[in-house]
Amino acid sequence: MSSITMPMGAPARQRGRHRAATPPSRLARITAGLGTATGGRYRNAVVAASLGLVAVGGGAAASTGHITPAGTTTEANGSAAAPISATADAKLDFARSSVASISKAQVDQQAQAAAAAAQAELLKTQPVNDPTGAQAYASTQLAKYGWGQDQMQALITLWNLESDWTTTATNSSSGAYGIAQALPGNKMASAGSDWQTNYRTQIDWGLGYIKDRYGSPANALTFHYASGWY
Repeated sequence: MSSITMPMGAPARQRGRHRAATPPSRLARITAGLGTATGGRYRNAVVAASLGLVAVGGGAAASTGHITPAGTTTEANGSAAAPISATADAKLDFARSSVASISKAQVDQQAQAAAAAAQAELLKTQPVNDPTGAQAYASTQLAKYGWGQDQMQALITLWNLESDWTTTATNSSSGAYGIAQALPGNKMASAGSDWQTNYRTQIDWGLGYIKDRYGSPANALTFHYASGWY
């Protein structure tokens, strides 16, 4: 086969080979690197970043192909801070609401205790005529004396006849005083020093009196019907 003679001074051009004189472009260098392990990581980082899934960290992290998961923050020294967990955030919200609920319950409890204390102080100094409240209280005390609620109607009738369940009821003839019409009234001091003003103290004394003398409100009412007093 005959050879081809090139003009004098022109370099020989060989077929099937790229020109080595032209330096590879930056893109070519990057592309060539994609075949290596480091280049593969870089490629993955670029693809992920382009999809908006992650943010590529700066500095050394980018040069080594490391990527920062989305939702994390980067510290001043270039390291990635721990990602905020949605579960942890939900737990934190639950904890905040629980603390708020507990605080409200404590405030309500303290308010109720303060109201009860204020009512107790009021009853020590100022008579409270509250037949409905007095009857409600008496109903809660029956079991302490071994009585059932079937005795409540007899008690209501008995003390309606005596005082209409009025704390300050006073018999103008005998001087009997209070819901239970104790004679003299200061007998009720054995149940509390506020016997003149507190219907609870009067009821406590009166129920004890009925228990000791008649055994039950029904028996006391029967005696009252027969004698006009008890």
